[in-house]
Amino acid sequence: MSFRRLFVLAATCLTFAAQAQDYPNRPVRIVVPFPAGGTTDIITRALAQKLSEEWKQPVVVDNRPGGGANIGAEHAVRSAPDGYTLLMASTAHSINATLYPKMTYDPLKDFTPLTLVAETAQVLVVHPSVPANTTRELIQYLKTTSAPVSYSSAGNGSQPHLSAEMFKTMSDTKMLHVPYKGGPQAMTDLVAGHVQVSLATAPSAVPFIKSGRIKALGVSSRQRIPALPEVPTINDSGLPGYEASGFFGLVGPANLPPAIAAKIHTAVVRIVKEPAMSKYLSEQGADAYTSSQAEYAAFLRDEVAKWGKVVKETGAKID
Repeated sequence: MSFRRLFVLAATCLTFAAQAQDYPNRPVRIVVPFPAGGTTDIITRALAQKLSEEWKQPVVVDNRPGGGANIGAEHAVRSAPDGYTLLMASTAHSINATLYPKMTYDPLKDFTPLTLVAETAQVLVVHPSVPANTTRELIQYLKTTSAPVSYSSAGNGSQPHLSAEMFKTMSDTKMLHVPYKGGPQAMTDLVAGHVQVSLATAPSAVPFIKSGRIKALGVSSRQRIPALPEVPTINDSGLPGYEASGFFGLVGPANLPPAIAAKIHTAVVRIVKEPAMSKYLSEQGADAYTSSQAEYAAFLRDEVAKWGKVVKETGAKID
């Protein structure tokens, strides 16, 4: 390597180090590719408030719903890799890699993984008019009723969409998919009785379950969740082998300077591990879940492969 190239490399490293030391010196945006009020939004707003307090700079939540989370992701990936535009990626980020035949970005190559933030279960919920109080009773109802049954989701490629398609395949039942632009709209129409079923993320569903406006039949996780301790797992209540968990993590555009990425990672992990934050997430139906950058990168690769298999096996399509 020539002296000139060594000099340029050293100067670049010093520049990145200086940028990281000064970061952030202006507002930071975290893009949420779903509407306000949904699970991704709830988790992101809690994190953004704490980051604002730590960094002494505004951390703004930028809701950009639509396209099954692709619109928000496209905006983030086109942003400058300077740490001032980040994306809260949900499981939809991994699902879309195979669900959508044509995408303008690569969910793996075009982003810098920072850390996982939270894990959530889905809750199998039904409108009170549905004559089922357990997972087993719902499966029996779906197999015997002549009435059309529809389920809502937070959008094409969302965790509730693929979780419901997996439920249909494993239980050999039929339901019509009705996608919305986010969890709040999906829950609103379930509560109103316009759809009958949903496999909603726990933070979106818990308030409506506790108010008695919808019925909870089972949770999709391996174990019961603290927010709904009385609700059994779907695996234990009628569909053996069923398990589907959702994950949320922070990513930036590709080529984010390592020093800035490390600074963001350190701050987020410390905040998520705080007892108060862990307690808040648990009350919403989510669990704090952090990782190193390398662990999150490997996790995303595994998630893309896992959900790609589910898309293929269920025949899930964009509705």
